[in-house]
Amino acid sequence: MGSERMEMRKRQMSVQQESAAGGTAPAQQDQPGQANPRGSNACCFCWCCCCSCSWNEDRDDRNRKASYDVKEGTTDCEDCPKPTLEEVRSWGQSFDKLMCCPAGRNSFRQFLRTEFSEENMLFWLACEEFRKETNKSMIEEKARVIYEDYISILSPKEVSLDSRVRETINRNMQEPTSHTFDDAQLQIYTLMQRDSYPRYMNSPAYKNLLNTLSEQSPES
Repeated sequence: MGSERMEMRKRQMSVQQESAAGGTAPAQQDQPGQANPRGSNACCFCWCCCCSCSWNEDRDDRNRKASYDVKEGTTDCEDCPKPTLEEVRSWGQSFDKLMCCPAGRNSFRQFLRTEFSEENMLFWLACEEFRKETNKSMIEEKARVIYEDYISILSPKEVSLDSRVRETINRNMQEPTSHTFDDAQLQIYTLMQRDSYPRYMNSPAYKNLLNTLSEQSPES
């Protein structure tokens, strides 16, 4: 399982490198000699390193408070009706149509689980919920939960992001907003579209579902 996950990570990184070569502006670098405006709170945002600040002491309570209704590891990922034949056929037309359909996201997520990359969908779903948040204090709480779950290199569910996006997130975490993870969410969406979606469309999971619904359709 470890070797398969490593191969998946290498494939994802190669896709991201190709995407980055297409031309993304380099991140603005902090000027040398400038003081950190957060001063004594700096340790709270060094998430990629071991942190001994008080945040970790009650992290479990905070995580429960800011948790999302994403049922990890379950078969029924989202509550939705059974997909129709027309819907399943539309998934093959574009990745956007697949992701706009709850049943499509469920089926695709189960496929990602077999490739040990389910964290990509989990992260994307968490960002979708996060962007709807308007309460400032909850935005800060949920931003930290997402960071620890999917951005931190210490997390087993870490998603593959390039250095530019990581640097942007690290800066934004000092004053998190509902758009803190927008660039990262788009990068993971693009990664799933280019890397995982084509394999899903050619997988037995999709073909069997399509064949089953075709046989049950009155048209057949």
